[in-house]
Amino acid sequence: MSELSVHPLGEAALCCGLPAPASLAQQQRIWQLAASLGDVDGVQELIPGMNNLTLLFDPLRTEAATLETTVRQLWDQPPRRRALGRLVEIPVTYDGPDLADVAAHCGLSPDDVVTRHTQAEYVVYFLGFQPGFAYLGGLDESLHTPRRAEPRTSVPAGSVGIGGAQTGIYPLATPGGWQLIGRTSLALFDPQAEPPTVLAPGDRVRFVAT
Repeated sequence: MSELSVHPLGEAALCCGLPAPASLAQQQRIWQLAASLGDVDGVQELIPGMNNLTLLFDPLRTEAATLETTVRQLWDQPPRRRALGRLVEIPVTYDGPDLADVAAHCGLSPDDVVTRHTQAEYVVYFLGFQPGFAYLGGLDESLHTPRRAEPRTSVPAGSVGIGGAQTGIYPLATPGGWQLIGRTSLALFDPQAEPPTVLAPGDRVRFVAT
């Protein structure tokens, strides 16, 4: 396992990070670290990211150096086996404006792109960028496609895209630069619901062509 780096973010936060590339094993270690830090005195919030964990703390109750020592002690504990979360199937209509471009980049037909995109089982690494936006690991290497050279000023909610080695869904209308290959009618974020997001870190995802 890669060595964990720890550095301050201002006076009341630490960032604990691992070098790229991201992997499920590394994300599972990040989740384990977050769970272990949850009851540590002075810790106020834990925010898992891609290969990193941001730790917010109360500087009146603890010190950064003390927390860093605790982080490193917890990180050295043996990895615990953690079962992945529930399986969520997401219906997708594969008619995105960039589907043909993704196919051309990958040397595949559009139908091949759809087949490979739906055959994989993905894992939610973390939520970020906007509420409910799940960064999914597990995209077939043959579908890795760079982000658009010029991002769109508005991407419709429900758009399914590919950005580099990842795939994901835009829960809300927003600017974005991922290659759009389809769309889903499933609402991934509802501020009135509990929980407000459909997906959570560790959940498994399968896309179903409609």
